[in-house]
Amino acid sequence: MNCYDWVARFQRCYDKAVDQYRQGNRQPATYFNPAESAFLAGIGCTARELYDFAEDWCQYQAPSFGDTLLITAVRRDYFLTVQHGQPTGKTIAMADLPPKDAAVAGFKWLPRIIAKARAKLRGEMPDALMYGCAGDRQFLQSVNIHPADFLRHVWAAGNDDQRIIRYVQQQTLDK
Repeated sequence: MNCYDWVARFQRCYDKAVDQYRQGNRQPATYFNPAESAFLAGIGCTARELYDFAEDWCQYQAPSFGDTLLITAVRRDYFLTVQHGQPTGKTIAMADLPPKDAAVAGFKWLPRIIAKARAKLRGEMPDALMYGCAGDRQFLQSVNIHPADFLRHVWAAGNDDQRIIRYVQQQTLDK
């Protein structure tokens, strides 16, 4: 894989997903040719993930391409450095996610987004789940954290939920 131009290639795929969505195509598996699909797989991204970003952009004008790129860059870095370019082959079950109203340290949504961030990093998101969805964006904005920054912090924290909680508390104070 040519690593130098991955951002330009990713933008072409993103733009194509937005165009396909605007044309009424709701079948993300049909969006990309084999070379584009191989490229996306090589950076740890799926057609479904790009579909979700394109859908939200078309409906809500968020997340922007820049936000999508930053989120994808974290996943790509994790995929290439921690997973050595190898997917886990696993998908988390929706039933295993904390409910939307679950709270920790007074923060509703935090248990859920921690689980989603870990699944996003590992590439284990089910089709029915999006990291960076409207609920995630609302929560992260309320605590003054960019979605990509949250992913990077979850990566750095490993399984230390308390470290993540302290980060969220500190960011909230810094608003």
